[in-house]
Amino acid sequence: MPKKTTKISEPPKQYFIEEQKITDTLEWNYMPYAMSVIVSRAIPEIDGFKPSHRKLLYTMFKMNLLKGDRTKSSNVVGQTMKLNPHGDSAIYETLVRLTEGNGALLLPFVDSKGNFGKQYSRDMAYAAPRYTEVKLASVCQEIFADIDKNTVTFVDNYDGSMKEPLLLPTTFPNILVNPNLGIAVGMASSICSFNLKEVCKTTIQLLKNENADILSTLHAPDFPTGGQLIYNENELKHIYETGRGNIKVRAKYRYDEKNNCIEIYEIPYTTNIEAIMDKIFAVVKSGKIRDITDVRDETDLNGLKITIDVKRNTKADLLMHRLYQMTPLSDTFNCNFNILIDSKPMTLGVRSILKYWINFRISSIKNQLEFDISKKSEKYHLLIGLSKILMDIDKAISIIRHTEKEDMVVPNLMTAFSIDEKQGEYIAEIKLRNINKEYILKRTEELDTLKQEIQNLRDTLNSEQKIKDMIASQLKQVIKKYGQDRKTEIISEDDIEEIPEHAFIEDYGIRLFLTEQNYFKKISLVSLRSAGEQKLKEDDKIIFEIETTNKADILLFSNKQNLYKLKANDVTDTKASSLGEYLFNVLGMRSDEKIIYMTTTYDYSGFMVFFFDNGKAAKVQLASYATKTNRKKIINAYSNKANILFMKKLEEDADFVLIRDADKALLFHTSLLPLTASKNGGGIQVYKLKKYSCVTNVFEKETFLSDDVEYYRTQQIPTAGHFMQVVDKQNNHIA
Repeated sequence: MPKKTTKISEPPKQYFIEEQKITDTLEWNYMPYAMSVIVSRAIPEIDGFKPSHRKLLYTMFKMNLLKGDRTKSSNVVGQTMKLNPHGDSAIYETLVRLTEGNGALLLPFVDSKGNFGKQYSRDMAYAAPRYTEVKLASVCQEIFADIDKNTVTFVDNYDGSMKEPLLLPTTFPNILVNPNLGIAVGMASSICSFNLKEVCKTTIQLLKNENADILSTLHAPDFPTGGQLIYNENELKHIYETGRGNIKVRAKYRYDEKNNCIEIYEIPYTTNIEAIMDKIFAVVKSGKIRDITDVRDETDLNGLKITIDVKRNTKADLLMHRLYQMTPLSDTFNCNFNILIDSKPMTLGVRSILKYWINFRISSIKNQLEFDISKKSEKYHLLIGLSKILMDIDKAISIIRHTEKEDMVVPNLMTAFSIDEKQGEYIAEIKLRNINKEYILKRTEELDTLKQEIQNLRDTLNSEQKIKDMIASQLKQVIKKYGQDRKTEIISEDDIEEIPEHAFIEDYGIRLFLTEQNYFKKISLVSLRSAGEQKLKEDDKIIFEIETTNKADILLFSNKQNLYKLKANDVTDTKASSLGEYLFNVLGMRSDEKIIYMTTTYDYSGFMVFFFDNGKAAKVQLASYATKTNRKKIINAYSNKANILFMKKLEEDADFVLIRDADKALLFHTSLLPLTASKNGGGIQVYKLKKYSCVTNVFEKETFLSDDVEYYRTQQIPTAGHFMQVVDKQNNHIA
């Protein structure tokens, strides 16, 4: 019978809650994470690489992919995981960006075969790693130069199973040659690329004179996708000194007159084909650009190409200037040269970056020289020992032959020839066939050469100038082997013609209609030729009709002292058979508001005249209503101190007839009114009015029916006017 077991209950667990200041929590938990991202992930170091780039390239170097044949990308990804703890997809994305096929770098590090997508396309996906092949590009010889000579420090990988370089001993300032973008925690890095030739020449110049004018050799950034860089010397100087600033780059195009289309073949580095096309579609759909009939992506094996079909007689240059303003065809690279120096993030200008790189390179070469001196000194020491047995080879052979115990061979040789243990081991390991006078003489002939080489190396090590000369020589070789012409064309900011906004607007004749119930129509003159009767709402009528062009500004004055502005080209063309646009919806008017006057202008020349029932009039410069911004509403457009009777836009002064209480009239010339820029001023008294008296009508001289209109003229204001003739009252329907 099984024994009964008694279950002993465990004591309840004790939970402790400790209060902690938020600042302490951030310091102990968040800050280590933030620094890990900054130092170990997102920000490049002075060699121009982030850790992910460095681990990948070093893995390929250890796989003998610098001189060997290409291998499957999947093999590289798998091997890199020994150094990089991240997943295979992240490693492959890094590999893709480094390839020649992707086109993201000005100087690619990976020779690739297969589909790696394109940097300038958002939707052009790269193939899976099992379908692509890679090897290191020849330029990586400069990246790994003398890495086996202790030029850089090696550290343990993430699990301590192998060693990896802390930096790569690049023989040129790679930090400036390739673009590098990274987002860390609380900071970011955005480094544009420069032409390899220009960077190397600038570095050589700084090696000679640290105060040299770098702008003379480093002309401007250079991007893998080409385009045109708009040169601004002051902005560029600021970037070179501070590491911060903006660089404007725009696309390059050609006009195919035969096929009536524009071909975009180079675009800014900061955008892509899909973003450009989406924006072009948007501006065409909105009606802001009407010259484009179709846009398509014709990118193929020959390279990037966006084709824009245009209407006949379209001015291609004007259209492209418009597209530069409204689409990513013109874009800005925001520079933020944030790099790690001794694991500390620093924002540096170009001059400072090159200074730190020179110091880094000097340190690497010193390590290399010390390594070479050590190896050559070791060899020299061994050959000195070998030379000591030259005069008595038989003795050395006899000692080896007659020594009974193996471990005594070296001590016996040391005693017999006055050599140390290393020399003894070296002699003892020589093959029997090589223990002859000829062999020993050949080897010892190197002594003088070695001695001189060691001395030369020490002289170089002790001379910073000689080390700088070595760096300059290496840079010249890099230029010779890998130098390329600029991809990004430089154009002066002063050479770009400023084209006024109205130049982009399609120009054609139009007629504007405004109805009493605030319906508005814009109809082209071409459409009007075949148009029938104007369609209106019941009990509605046209109160204003103006013929102008599509480039005009439309001014609409309301009874609430507001001015509403519209650009004619922003208004959709309609037909006579349509009711038109309801202005309450278009302008956002108040429910009790209505438009009482409409006019147009091109340049805001001329003036407005306002007549009020209190006998005052105002003459306001039309330029007072011009705004730099595209503001659609101006309040207090005229005075609200009295009721408005009449308003009109004039290019020059004119005559008007004012009627008082249906019994008196006056004719006066607006030149008697002072021209003012004040929009809502009360105006100047024109009529002398009695108590409870007011102005009731205003006529333009041409519209006032009279046999002797000059009878009412006044030469000065204010005036009491003249009693009206009975016939004039009847002709003008004045009660």
